[in-house]
Amino acid sequence: MGGRGLLGLGLRLRVFLFFVLLALGALALAGGALYLGWSRLDPPGPSAPFMTAFLIFAFANTGLVLGVWLLFDENVARPIDRLAAALRLRAHADLEASVQAGAAPYLGDLAPAAEALARRIGGAKSASADGAEDGGEAESLRSDREQLTALLTEIPIATILLNPAEQIILYDAQAAEVLSRIAPPRLRAPVSDYFDMGSLRDAMRRLEQGAGETILTLFDTARSQGFQARMKQLRRGGHMIFIEVQSEPDADGLSARPLVFDFTLHDTAQSREIEDTPLMDLCFVPFDTETTGLSVARDAVVQLSALRVLKGRIVEGEVFDSYVNPGRPIPPASTRIHKITDALVAGAPPMPDVARAFHHFARESVLVAHNAPFDIGLLRRDAAEAGLTWPHPVLDTVLLSAVVFGTTESHTLDALCARLSIDIPEGRRHTALGDADATARALVKLLPLVAARGITTFGALIAETRKHGRLLRDLND
Repeated sequence: MGGRGLLGLGLRLRVFLFFVLLALGALALAGGALYLGWSRLDPPGPSAPFMTAFLIFAFANTGLVLGVWLLFDENVARPIDRLAAALRLRAHADLEASVQAGAAPYLGDLAPAAEALARRIGGAKSASADGAEDGGEAESLRSDREQLTALLTEIPIATILLNPAEQIILYDAQAAEVLSRIAPPRLRAPVSDYFDMGSLRDAMRRLEQGAGETILTLFDTARSQGFQARMKQLRRGGHMIFIEVQSEPDADGLSARPLVFDFTLHDTAQSREIEDTPLMDLCFVPFDTETTGLSVARDAVVQLSALRVLKGRIVEGEVFDSYVNPGRPIPPASTRIHKITDALVAGAPPMPDVARAFHHFARESVLVAHNAPFDIGLLRRDAAEAGLTWPHPVLDTVLLSAVVFGTTESHTLDALCARLSIDIPEGRRHTALGDADATARALVKLLPLVAARGITTFGALIAETRKHGRLLRDLND
């Protein structure tokens, strides 16, 4: 293994290999010395005493080196890893991760120096935040956005903005209501996922021929619903669609939906293989399930929830949350954990219907789960009944946590959230939506940490997670 390969290994593994080399070197020297002594006997004597001495030395030397390695690993290598992780959390994840000066007593002044640096970073961030607050810019932007959302809600027209690749990059609350009649609304989704492209293509051709604005009838993909609409072409490329809303908007319902947009999606990069795609260009769908038990083979889903993460941010308002009728009684032991009763799921759709809706929500995305073999296993088990396949790439936050914090740390969802300063309200823990939200927030904070380690593409990240396969099996083929 070359030097470059060694640098790709973790610190603790490199330290372990150093001690292995030290033990082997000592055995080689002892063996050579004993052989030299035996070969110089005059007259030649039996080799058995020398072999016995060598074996005794081998066992004693191995035990000594192993003991010293364990002490070195516990008091030097692991504290260094922890200090590095804490500093990365401070620097890249905007967290107040504590660095205790006494956390590494055998590393001399390294821990106090790291603590001082962490405090300096925290102080600089606090000063920057105070300056921003004094300026009031963030508050002003939030206020402007809320007023714009309220204004669009009052106008009985649904607004959708498409980029040149015909992907949705903005929709208001009323557009979300229209889209949700067809499928769950998704930012960066192809408009063809919702509407029949025949009338859209005709309208685009009229606009290219010089029409400033054109009227059209939009049909959903099944051509079961029609919507009167107007369409305009934008100077920078892309189109704006205005859909007439027939009924009066429900102010209470629409106010719960934000204006959803991301103008950085206007200029879409050319598609590439998933392995070569930068992590920040991917769409992630963190999800979680609640079930009747803990067996993938025997138990059934009673709730499935998910969020969407784009450009390293949770997309506000894009939430999938559904109870599932399991077709069987929910055991009381399971109800005590997730608080889902038979009455709550009595009128819920069956798993095939929920799976098909979730499949649409998760199109062209990476599925993210904490302990993915369980949740993905449930989806794949029921795929045939729903007429689906699940070829989606998969990212497990257990393995992602191991990449950032090391295999030997605790990687439960509670431990990971505590490490990342993510608060899970008591009432939301062990609910599918609460755990999906916690997983999404953990993902958003972990992505900058892996990027800081030079892991910037999906292929590179999966290669790293596979190094921790003794924790969980990677599900990517």
